Amino acid sequence: MPSSFDPPTVAALLDGNPAGVAVLDANLRYTYVNPALERLNGLRAGAHLGHTFSEVLPELRGQAAVLRGVLRDGEPREQTISGRTWAASSAEPRFWRATYHRLETGGDVCGLMVIVVEISDVARQRVELEEARGHVALLSTAAVRIGTTLDMDTTCRELAEFVVPAFADVAAVDVFPPEVGHPVRRAEDGVLRLRRAALRGEGPLDEQVQRFGHPGEYVDFAADSAVTRCLAENEPVLDDWKDHQRGRSAFTSERITASQALGLRQALVVPLTARGRQLGTLSLVRAEGSPAFTDQDVVVAREVAGRAAVDLDHARRYDHEHSIARELQGSLLSEPRGPHPHVEIATRYLPADRGVLVGGDWFDVVPLKDGRHLKAMGDVMGHGVEAAVAMSHYRSLLRLLAGDDLPPHRILEQLDEMVERSGLDRAATCLLAVVDRFGGVCEVASAGHLPPVFIDPGEAGARIVPVESGPPLGTGFGGYRTTSVPCGPGTVLFMYTDGLVERRGEDIDVSVERLASLTLPRTGTLEDLLDRVVDRFGGDAEDDIAVLASRIREGPPVLRRPDPT
Repeated sequence: MPSSFDPPTVAALLDGNPAGVAVLDANLRYTYVNPALERLNGLRAGAHLGHTFSEVLPELRGQAAVLRGVLRDGEPREQTISGRTWAASSAEPRFWRATYHRLETGGDVCGLMVIVVEISDVARQRVELEEARGHVALLSTAAVRIGTTLDMDTTCRELAEFVVPAFADVAAVDVFPPEVGHPVRRAEDGVLRLRRAALRGEGPLDEQVQRFGHPGEYVDFAADSAVTRCLAENEPVLDDWKDHQRGRSAFTSERITASQALGLRQALVVPLTARGRQLGTLSLVRAEGSPAFTDQDVVVAREVAGRAAVDLDHARRYDHEHSIARELQGSLLSEPRGPHPHVEIATRYLPADRGVLVGGDWFDVVPLKDGRHLKAMGDVMGHGVEAAVAMSHYRSLLRLLAGDDLPPHRILEQLDEMVERSGLDRAATCLLAVVDRFGGVCEVASAGHLPPVFIDPGEAGARIVPVESGPPLGTGFGGYRTTSVPCGPGTVLFMYTDGLVERRGEDIDVSVERLASLTLPRTGTLEDLLDRVVDRFGGDAEDDIAVLASRIREGPPVLRRPDPT
């Protein structure tokens, strides 16, 4: 129950309950009473609201200490109490069975729910009390059990598992197709196509109902189906399959007949709607032997669906942004062409788990004059679409500057100034390396990036070359330096982003030092090297990984083109 109550929802849920129900705030002041409690206390709702428990019922003020105990430790209390209220009664004193539950939202205590029945017909009152307590417990735990991640399918599965078997024998969650990604084949006219995100049955039904569409498959619904009508009206639809032949299309009738063969007899379909947007439906089905859905069940189901829809909308928005960023980044990280037949290039990009927003890792290779080539490895700070767009901006500026034939530190300086002037609010680390295949040297400059690794042919280990690192790009501070490193034919230059080595609780220098164990035989390929790197270091990564390996092919010496000057 949320801290700010929606009066129509609360009234629809609790007004018709035969048990007396009150909602108290954290100061034990009444914020709601249902008609049954008005009759028990002999006072109209207006005489309760805004007043404390003790002010309204002085005869029962001793219960205030019990209520405060429930607020304090969250443990429900159930007590038999006696006393007098303002209602006229021939029984003196009167006896009640009261249950107190703490209400929380977002981890914060917001008040109490009090459920009271007068002890007369004990068996009947016990059933009413248990039913009321069951609905309260169902709603109280929904926020904890549903929406534990930002993955839409996981949230749908949690919703289906939450309502089975507590509220239904079978539950299905169907959602509209995603807006980004592969297009969905269009359904026939008059047919609604939804994606089955979750399906759960109680016991043997779990396997039997899979014939109606496994999670991940698309399911078609006729115009007269309960799902289609529910979405058209944006209201719950109660579908009793006893007389399903009347007015049903063959499409819908066949599905109902198959359901009846499994002993399913009644369906309640409620819309999943958040912020005025329809996301799909929750279908609840009860089998022979289970009680029929009541009006109060409909209200409870709609409340559960409404809460789950908010979580689904968060997941949908995340998935939408994640997909856009992934497609943008994938298009920008297409395999770069080798700058020259004598230069080998291999790259890998490994996105983090779905639970992590796409980052701004990028790499590029740009051919230069006189057989030289520029290699870049960068990491834009932050995640999501903004990081992917910023990555594109950085790479475009770098390609523009690369044509000016500047040393690496001068390229970084100009790139830093251009980014600052552009107003781009995304800093980035960057490592630049200009390899001269004729001179056997590699010039390296760093803007806050991790150092490069050089793997010499036939050597037992790799060289992690310390490079003087300036501030990240986009800060406007400048101050970059170029370091010259021997890099002859066969030597591999290995560049990477921090996702490859950075691990929680470990110093980054220790993480980088592990790369010194990298080796590559003279006959080994760069693809083999990257496969081993990914297998060894990429398994428990918490961030995106980008790696690039390059080398000049070994062969007969090639004469440098004479300088025309």
